[in-house]
Amino acid sequence: MSSPLTFKPVYQPYIWGGEKLRTVLGRNDTPEGIVAESWEVSDRSDGMSLVAEGELAGKSLREVIAADPAAVLGSRATSELFPLLIKVLDANKTLSVQVHPNDATAAEFGGEAKTEMWYVLEADPGAAVYCGLQEGVSPEDFRAAIEANELEPLLKKFEVQPGDAIFVPGGRVHAIASGCLLLEVQQNSNTTYRIYDWGRVGHDGKPRELHIDQALEVTLWEDRESALTPAEDLPDLAGMPRKKVMESPYFLLERLSLDGEATLPACPESFQVLFPLDGALSVNGVSTERYSSMLLPASMGEAELSGSGSFIRVSLPE
Repeated sequence: MSSPLTFKPVYQPYIWGGEKLRTVLGRNDTPEGIVAESWEVSDRSDGMSLVAEGELAGKSLREVIAADPAAVLGSRATSELFPLLIKVLDANKTLSVQVHPNDATAAEFGGEAKTEMWYVLEADPGAAVYCGLQEGVSPEDFRAAIEANELEPLLKKFEVQPGDAIFVPGGRVHAIASGCLLLEVQQNSNTTYRIYDWGRVGHDGKPRELHIDQALEVTLWEDRESALTPAEDLPDLAGMPRKKVMESPYFLLERLSLDGEATLPACPESFQVLFPLDGALSVNGVSTERYSSMLLPASMGEAELSGSGSFIRVSLPE
C-alpha cells in the first residue's frame, strides 16, 4: 500500500455538542443541528470509517484491513481490528461525569476496556476538564454525593489551554467541561458508565440513563496520578523537531514540526495517523486539512511530507 488513506468523518449529534466543527474546522459536510463528535478513524460498526478518495474510495476501514492486516496495522498490532478510535470533540456543554473499565475490570465485570487521552485544540476562556477524584473519596462518599447532587466538589478540576494533554486511563472518573475542542485518542471501545448528568435531559425530554453500580465497580479509588502530562523533547526525526505528547500501552502521540519538506522514515511496525494542527499537510501528494486525519499504512514505506506547521503523529508504542 503506497498511498495514505483519508476517510469520510462520522458525525455524532450528542446533546452536549455545538457548532465548532463547522465554524472552527470549516466542515461543510456536517448534518444540520449540533455536532458533538467527528469520528476520524474508526473500525466500529456504530460509526465505520469509509475511505474518502483514491482507488479504495467507498471501502470501509474494516474491509481494507481484512484484505491485508499486517500491511495496514504493522507488526506491533495484536489483532486484526484497528486498535484505536480517533475523534474530534466539541464540548459546547459540559459532558456527563463518567468512567470506563480498564483491561482488568472489563475482564471481570464486562464491557470494553477504554483508556483515552485528550489533546486540547482550542479552549474558550476558563475552559476546563474534570479528571480524577479528590484525596480520600470513598465509594460511600461518592454515592452519597450523587444522591445529593453535590458531586462536583469531589472531582479534580483543571483549566486547560491549547496544547495541553490529559491522560484518562480506564477507571479514572472524568468529564469535559464546556468550551473545549479536543482531539481524543482511545482504545477501540464505546463502553461508558454515566455517573452524573448535571440534572439535564436527553433529546426525548427524559433524564439520560445512569450506570452508578457499574461505575462503582470499575472506578480506581486509589488513583492519584496527575492527569496533565507535559510534553517531552525527543531527538529530531528527519530534521523535524519532535516532542512526545503521551505514551501508554495502547498509543503513542508525538508532535512534530515541519517547515517545507521532509521524508518520514518507513514504519513497518505500526500504522501512523497524522493530524495537522496549523495548516494543510501533504503526504505523497495526498493532502489533508488542519484538524483532519490521514492514515499511513504500515507497509507504505517512506513518506514525502510537505507543509508548514506542527502535526500530531499517532502510532502503536513499542
